[in-house]
Amino acid sequence: MKQDIFYIDRRTGQRCKEQIYFEAWLRFFYGTNPIGRWAGNWIARLSCLSKFVGFLQRAKSSKKKILPFIQRYHVPIEEAQLSIDQFASFNDFFIRKLKPEARPLSADSLVIPADGRYLLYPNMEEADGFLVKGDKFHLDKFLDNKDLAAKYRQGSLLIARLCPTDYHRFHFPCDCRPHSPVLINGWLHSVSPLALRHHIYRLAENKRVLTLLQSSHHGDILFCEVGATNVGSIHQTFTPYSNYKKGAEKGFFSFGGSTLILLFEKQSVAFSHDLIKNSSQHIETLCLIGQPLGNIK
Repeated sequence: MKQDIFYIDRRTGQRCKEQIYFEAWLRFFYGTNPIGRWAGNWIARLSCLSKFVGFLQRAKSSKKKILPFIQRYHVPIEEAQLSIDQFASFNDFFIRKLKPEARPLSADSLVIPADGRYLLYPNMEEADGFLVKGDKFHLDKFLDNKDLAAKYRQGSLLIARLCPTDYHRFHFPCDCRPHSPVLINGWLHSVSPLALRHHIYRLAENKRVLTLLQSSHHGDILFCEVGATNVGSIHQTFTPYSNYKKGAEKGFFSFGGSTLILLFEKQSVAFSHDLIKNSSQHIETLCLIGQPLGNIK
């Protein structure tokens, strides 16, 4: 039976049905068809395929896809710094920058770091959602570091899912001093809910980058970017061991949808009520950069 994806739009409070990019292919590769699942698993291991798709999105001929994409998925292009005719390729549009006024910053000490659909687990040990239930998701394996996993095991887990239709730059959630990013190489499975619904362990198999953020008010935050199908490139634009204000750009993803995972130490954040409420009902909340995430506990 076909299962749709719903989320709560934070701006309106409405429950919305998601338009899924390449939905038919995702359902084939990550559904119940054994041939499709075998093919999806094989494709995820071909980094050359994601690189080739990325090459096509950087070609000048890909520019003709921009306007139809904007119209079909209702992308608010007026928020972008450049107009449509100023983008040299589809990927150029995909990694667009926004006007500063398009994402005002909340007064909260911790803000949303990327446009996307969010799930929050305030206490990973008590979480009963599909994401961290039983042996489906292993923090040790995801971080590839048992000591680091022990540090956050009783803390909070925040997942931000970015769709291809979203703004794909990510920003610092608070005033902080970031350390050098650490790359953990892996595959490039899809991170769509259609793919993760029965294969959440694949988050710990995908390519990912971990950056420790030192903050005065929220302890050490672990900021993790997870690559996905056609998103082999994770770009960091910050300078390690420099001081940054909340909302400053940290980096961006090239073409495709992807995921951010943020880990917080135990009882270091008083999270926004609506994120806690929606997540407790196992439904994502669509949030924008700069909106409230939490304050000092």
